[in-house]
Amino acid sequence: MKKRFDPRSVGVWFPRTVKIEYRPFTTYFKGFDKVEAVRKTFGPQTARVLRSLMVEFFSSKWGYMGVNDEDGHLVVSAYYLRTGNPRDIYLDVVHELVHVKQFRDGRKLFPEDFEYSTAPTEIEAYNVCIAEGRRLGMTDKEVLEYLKVPWMDDKDWRRLARNIGLKLPAPKRKRR
Repeated sequence: MKKRFDPRSVGVWFPRTVKIEYRPFTTYFKGFDKVEAVRKTFGPQTARVLRSLMVEFFSSKWGYMGVNDEDGHLVVSAYYLRTGNPRDIYLDVVHELVHVKQFRDGRKLFPEDFEYSTAPTEIEAYNVCIAEGRRLGMTDKEVLEYLKVPWMDDKDWRRLARNIGLKLPAPKRKRR
């Protein structure tokens, strides 16, 4: 049986139910300024950046979270916060904060010349959040499962896993 992840075990807290609104990140997401992966991302400006970051909650069963490519604010599904796995939510916040940093550095979050699984911005963000997952004790199998998202097929999932240095199990062969 899997051990249930408690975000407080890494010193963070986030709500499971939110109103659909636009608010400061630190009103809802507590303790992320103390997370080493986040501190490495933003350096000495960590607390200031997180205090100035806005988060927009939206109501939809589709989607998780992302960064708005017009002004760099965080966009989060209220449904995902309510129903998602707490460890995945935590790792997704770490991942998206890397994108916030990339946006603030003037990098293009959705480069046209790349697919999701090969985009340098995604590989960088996944490397940070997977390292954090490893720190939490995630196994290869759990990390690979975390990487599975609805917008990637098996081929793209395998490509992303390889691009972030994960060893994959052999593909299942179809029986004839």
